Amino acid sequence: MAKFMDVHSGFVDVTEDQLREVHERALAVEASEGVRFERAWLDPEAGKVFCLSSGPSKEAVLRVHDKAGHPTTEIYELQIELAGRADQVRGDGAGSSRRI
Repeated sequence: MAKFMDVHSGFVDVTEDQLREVHERALAVEASEGVRFERAWLDPEAGKVFCLSSGPSKEAVLRVHDKAGHPTTEIYELQIELAGRADQVRGDGAGSSRRI
């Protein structure tokens, strides 16, 4: 499955608990689109939330966000992944993203 990073705006001064609530709404409907949300990060000063997910397509991820009530139009497929030093990279490289 492909990996995606999407960005949400309008989350100024949101707390960790509020972010958790929003994230839980997405988790409740993700299976309906074959999507798996892995992590979410919040920058409350900038009002940005960043979500890492895997799924069959950008459109599937967007539909989950729409169903959960926090739509976004900014989404990127992560096709190349770097992790730490080259001698520390682990994993089988499965999926459509390529690990270096």
